[in-house]
Amino acid sequence: MERIELAWGGLEYRRIDGAQPTLVLLHEGLACAELWRDIPDELAERTGRAVLVYSRYGYGGSDPRPAPWPKSYMHDEAIEVLPALLAALDIDNYVLIGHSDGGSIALIHAGGTPATGLKGVVSLAAHVFTEPSGLASIAKAGEAYATGELRARLARYHGDVDGCFRGWHDTWMNPAFHDWNLEAYLPAIRVPVLVVQGRDDEYGTQAQVDAIAGGCPDAEALVLEDCGHIIHRDRREVLLAAITAFVDGLSAAG
Repeated sequence: MERIELAWGGLEYRRIDGAQPTLVLLHEGLACAELWRDIPDELAERTGRAVLVYSRYGYGGSDPRPAPWPKSYMHDEAIEVLPALLAALDIDNYVLIGHSDGGSIALIHAGGTPATGLKGVVSLAAHVFTEPSGLASIAKAGEAYATGELRARLARYHGDVDGCFRGWHDTWMNPAFHDWNLEAYLPAIRVPVLVVQGRDDEYGTQAQVDAIAGGCPDAEALVLEDCGHIIHRDRREVLLAAITAFVDGLSAAG
């Protein structure tokens, strides 16, 4: 991993050389750059594109994010940190591939900033509003963190594991967060969007897919059977093929 200093502190990142556009991977709410495992390498090999993967503040080896996290933590990332990182790394031609929180961040960025170099978005199990079933799954994660092995597993990847988990979990569990909604950003997204979700996703229902695909001017949906929230684990080959076809289609379209 390399490291870059921005206004908010240091971020760890990894960059794989290749053709443009650069595929920028945005991790989920309890992950980090390392937990993409070999997905960045596979995407670079299959698409021939450059790839950037990084850990957001509070995750992995990046600097901690002060607690408590604000309700706007995904907006802050999408509108402030991500553009600053892309500018610092001279990336002005890119596709966002975001999982869960990362997918939500990608949608906010696409619909809420000029995003002049953005060519497309792959939304993996993203959320654009809260759902009771998803909140119940987050509550179960809180129980597993307090009494099970989840904390020990996460501690292998995060320098500030308690700050990471509590920031994510406590923000989503805060009643003030339950009216959080991103649907107003969707009509402003002017690039193609591939919306992917597992049929058995424990954190989001078909309503998320319908809202994103229906709200974006140019979107296609792919709902995968026998697949939960971690799409790149449960349906790896199907997902890699879908992303490759999507990126190739962007290039063919101009």
